Amino acid sequence: MMTKKMLGLTTSLAMLMTAPLASAQSMAELEAAAKAEGMLTTIALPHSWCGYGDVIAGFKAKYPEITVNELNPDAGSADEIEAVKANMNNKGPQAPDVLDIGLSFGPAAQAENLLQPYKVSTWDTIPDDAKDADGHWYGDYYGVMSFAVNTDLVPNPPMSFADLLKPEYIGQVALAGDPRASNQAILGVLAAGMARGAEPGAAAAEAGLAFFKELNDAGNFVPVIGKAGTLAQGTTPIVIQWDYNALSTRDSLAGNPPVEVIVPSDVTLAGVYVQAISAYAPQPNAAKLWMEYLYSDEGQLGWLAGYCHPIRFNDLVARGVVPQELMDALPPADAYERAVFPSIDAVNANAAAVKAGWDSVVGANVVE
Repeated sequence: MMTKKMLGLTTSLAMLMTAPLASAQSMAELEAAAKAEGMLTTIALPHSWCGYGDVIAGFKAKYPEITVNELNPDAGSADEIEAVKANMNNKGPQAPDVLDIGLSFGPAAQAENLLQPYKVSTWDTIPDDAKDADGHWYGDYYGVMSFAVNTDLVPNPPMSFADLLKPEYIGQVALAGDPRASNQAILGVLAAGMARGAEPGAAAAEAGLAFFKELNDAGNFVPVIGKAGTLAQGTTPIVIQWDYNALSTRDSLAGNPPVEVIVPSDVTLAGVYVQAISAYAPQPNAAKLWMEYLYSDEGQLGWLAGYCHPIRFNDLVARGVVPQELMDALPPADAYERAVFPSIDAVNANAAAVKAGWDSVVGANVVE
């Protein structure tokens, strides 16, 4: 079903690294230590994102002795990093233990010594290209950029980024985040630039910023963070966002209004997110246990149920552990067969250029 290209990885799975747990703890010892800590503090995990509501519920059911303290569900990747920095000397409930951040934020946070290494027991099945060799961060899931469209208000949905510039979409197009801080929005700009033929990286960022300037100057861009509520209310009837978020929105609205999810024809940008443990985690053992849960078959299938392709997808399929109903619920395979996975360097170059240039080039202050 899935090709190696669909994971965006150039290294053969046969060449995966093999490494022991970063900790000498056995699983029983880790569970005991985590239960003694009694709490896990997460951040930026909205329950509608990637099936996280059920994933968190599954962790709670398995480890009822551990309270899950959820901080700022709607935060972006940059907010997560700032929360770690702001709480370096704080062992209270405002200090996050674990992070779920965009690919470009993993190496950057590592360079600032904000992450601690830990290799989960399923480390071997995480492809090399999707992890730091020492375990400071590793890929968790991926999707492709798409349009979520309220077809009550937009009966003729756009099929490409180029279509978004048409006069019929005045006051209708939004990003699902602030492109100065949100990984999802930053990569939305990258996708727009790639749709114009630019190579991933700074060149596509420049082309993407130029696209959004045109979109804003035409009056088509709405400087409001697009969400299920704004999509349904008509404030942002077209939202550029990851396919898994668009599909979750479609399901949550249950036809009121009807939502169509479109992978644009002029580009299929795939994006990987990564997990990491804060170097200053107040509950480091609970953080490690959370990572073990996320990278277990159970945790990976939880993400898949939320329309995210888990990083261990190929391994799960090869072993026949993916229920058929989950396979049937995924978007058509051809949407992924043409997916482009930019390198970490390209993602980093794009992120830097978008954050630095959005205000001066586009000049739209994106707000809640």
